[in-house]
Formats: sequence, C-alpha cells, structure tokens
Amino acid sequence: MFFRSAAALAFSLVAAPAAAVCVGDSYLDRMTPDQQMQLSAAVDGMPYAEGLIWTATKRDAAITIVGTMHIYDPRLEDLRAQLNDTVATADLVMLEATPEEEAQLQNLITTEPERLFIVDGPTLPELVDEDTWQLIAAAATERGIPSFMAAKMQPWYLSLTLGIPSCAMTDMMAGVRGLDHMIIQDAEAAGVPMQAVEPYTTLFDLFKDDSFEEQVDMLRVSMLVPELQEQMFVAMLDHYFAEDVGRLWEMSRIALSDVPDLDQAEANAMFIDMEESLLNTRNRNWIPVITQASAAHDDIVVAVGAAHLIGTEGILRLLENEGWTITRGIAAE
Repeated sequence: MFFRSAAALAFSLVAAPAAAVCVGDSYLDRMTPDQQMQLSAAVDGMPYAEGLIWTATKRDAAITIVGTMHIYDPRLEDLRAQLNDTVATADLVMLEATPEEEAQLQNLITTEPERLFIVDGPTLPELVDEDTWQLIAAAATERGIPSFMAAKMQPWYLSLTLGIPSCAMTDMMAGVRGLDHMIIQDAEAAGVPMQAVEPYTTLFDLFKDDSFEEQVDMLRVSMLVPELQEQMFVAMLDHYFAEDVGRLWEMSRIALSDVPDLDQAEANAMFIDMEESLLNTRNRNWIPVITQASAAHDDIVVAVGAAHLIGTEGILRLLENEGWTITRGIAAE
C-alpha cells in the first residue's frame, strides 16, 4: 500500500541511475483543492516538518541527526558531501542497520527462509483470484522478480518489495544504495565505529502478528492502482529533496482516498496502525539507545529514515523532551 511505499522511501524508506527514470506526473498534480487544503492543515504546526539535517546538543555532547532515503538518487551526492567531514570526525555513527546487521539478516534468511518465503502449503496463485495474481506477477516481472519466486514470497514481504516502483528497482538489484549506505562507506573509510539503533530482526517482528489473510488483503490493495504508486514516488522524491518531510508523509496518508474500492475508515485505521509500528514505537525504542551512546561518545551521527524525524513522536521532539537542544543544520565548529 502507499504508506508502505512511503515507509520504504522516507523512513521506511534504494546505468544512468534508475531514480533518474523515476520522473513524470507527480501525485501533487492530481490532488484536488480539498486534498491540498487537507494536506496543508495536516502539516501546519507539525514539529520538525521540514529539514533533513539537525544538531542536538546537551552539555558537552552533540548528535548530528540525518534524515535519510534508502533508495539511490543522484541528488543524494550533495547531501553526502555536506556530511562527509561530520561523519569522518564523529566518534560513532548510528544507523538502522550497519553492515554487521545486514550480514546477520542475510544469514537469517538463509537459515530461516520461512521468515520471507512460503515453505509449506499453498502459494500466492492459489490464495488470490486469477486477476489479482496476474497483476502481482506482472508487477514482479517489471521489477526483475520471476513470477515463480513472487509466488512463494510471504505477502508482507512481497508488498514491501512491490512498494518500490520498477523505475527504482534496477539500482536496488545492482546494490546501488541510498544515503544510509553512502554514510556507511564514508564511516568505514574514516575508521569510525558504527552501531545499530535496533535489532536486525525488527522488521520481521513488526509483521509477525499480522495474519496471513491480513497480509494477502494488503497485497491485493497495493495492486489496485500501480500508476498512482509511481506518481506518489515522483512526489516523494521531490518533497524529500525540498526537505519537506512532513508533507511527504501526510501526502501518503491522503493518497489512500484515491484507491478505488477501499473503505476509508479501514484504510485510515491501517495507516494509523502502520504509523505507530513503523515509526512511533521504533522512535521511542531508539531514544534510550541513542542517549546511552551519547554518554560514552561526545560526537555522534544518527542517520535514519527521514520520516523518523517529524512530529510529536519523532526522534527530534523526543530528544527535545529529554533536555536536548535541537537546531537545524550541522553545528558550527
């Protein structure tokens, strides 16, 4: 669904760079005046709705906080250049996942394939109607995923995978990564230690309580309007580089109203549930990890998906509640 796309991109949130092909009509161009007003009202007064780079200070400790995008876009190179010296001179870099967690995750997939794949029982073509399966198979093929492989993916995993438009998938399949990975490369080059803000199994744990039927229903909904997905992606990229993160997130909420045959009350409830699990709960869990690290390190860089920065439950406001002073930009030396 669209909020899963938003999570994959913003929090979430990955030739001629594939993202350079992610152009065309923006979702903003199809929003009605009423939707535009709704969007403006949702962002009005939202704490830290704008900005990608922030500094939190408390006594002698400083934390540079970066809102990242996990998908590659050539415009990220400018942000990387801005952060290069800050990363190279940091005492510690904290991310959603370091190379160590990525290796652990890869090993888990090998040793416990049932986490991501259907290893017993009926596969997706047997669980959805023929028209829906044909849509799923076509979307997977566009992203370089053979239909026989898509048939065996757990529905939640396939939903996240298909939440990335085909225009961005080439880079992902080639291992071309977003700002997080750029920061990892620069930290490795400078010999700066890294630490994850959460266990590598967190995403698995988020979806483990969803029934298989609920996952299949979400997958069905995500396939209803593929052209809207790409329009959302274009709009999300534009808002990210405009540092307009709050509007990016709320736009994905409003887009649910353009999904045909979707009950809006149910859709809103699903969005709120996803927001709580993907953003708010994780943000709250991260704060003690970050503050504990700050007790042992004077100069930290925290690089996490941009959607984690915004709102009353974002990490900036949560740090502020803990007595940190928050200022936009990189701290002057």
